[in-house]
Amino acid sequence: MMIEGVWQPVEPKNDAKDVAFRRPETSFRNWVTADGAPGSTGTGGFRAESRRYHLYVSHACPWAHRTMIFRALKGLEDVISVSVVHWYMAESGWTFEPGKGVVPDPVINASYLHEIYKAAEPNFTGRVTVPVLWDLHTGTIVSNESSEIIRMLNSAFDAFAAHPERDYCPAELMDEIDAVNERIYHTLNNGVYKSGFARSQEAYEMAVTDLFETMDWLDDRLSRQRYLAGDRITEADWRLFTTLLRFDPVYHGHFKCNIRRLIDYPNLWDHTRELYQVPGVTSTIDHWHIKTHYYGSHATVNPTGIVPKGPDIDFTAPHDRGRLEAAA
Repeated sequence: MMIEGVWQPVEPKNDAKDVAFRRPETSFRNWVTADGAPGSTGTGGFRAESRRYHLYVSHACPWAHRTMIFRALKGLEDVISVSVVHWYMAESGWTFEPGKGVVPDPVINASYLHEIYKAAEPNFTGRVTVPVLWDLHTGTIVSNESSEIIRMLNSAFDAFAAHPERDYCPAELMDEIDAVNERIYHTLNNGVYKSGFARSQEAYEMAVTDLFETMDWLDDRLSRQRYLAGDRITEADWRLFTTLLRFDPVYHGHFKCNIRRLIDYPNLWDHTRELYQVPGVTSTIDHWHIKTHYYGSHATVNPTGIVPKGPDIDFTAPHDRGRLEAAA
């Protein structure tokens, strides 16, 4: 993290009594809108324009992966440029060190992601995270909150998108989408981290119990309807997908989320394969970055840094989610 604009290679320790993992709030919460008007949680002034914005992501990070999926599905590849950080994150945080899959920073030729934060706010204090949406015109960070960036990508850039007709946040489903997102975020998206980074048996067991109660709930829900909010793919499905994609290869073993595997849930596993096979999605996935980052970067969880060979998972196997649509 950074404190008053200075990079800190070791994050200040929490109170020793605080043994549960707590994800810090994001720092930049502005919005890009079609006309530059204020968004729901920040200031206005950021108008959607082609090639005005640049996205910083990690292929390993599920939060950043959301933004890459929306960029691909909406057809914004030629509208919003992208840089990809190195898979390894240690004392220097996210870097642009040359390596497999790394796309360097073209904005300020940064070597480290924290340089981007400092360029936006010289006295910045907070975590240096991905994704980051950067405004090339004003030279600052618009947002580093993934849930809000994907909503910008869903609608703000429709005038430039190859697929403006694709709406993953339809107004009539927003209450249901928000409700589903809320539970999944706290117990599953973030629940895997609460389990993996817990510093007591009690904190771990509370987190992993909540996690699998939500997995059970989701599998039951998807036994009765094709998607999380009904009969069409929405934001809720994509926010869940990036966690499920990483579940068996990483979270099941590395984060001790091992009561059951994803493939033990017939409906969740089927649902994951359907989303994986949506055209354009595989272009956003780097399985090697995902596994190598988690097992190689978390020395407190995996001190040896050894990356397991398995499991061997076929996300391209046929699914039968269409049966629910046919039944309906």
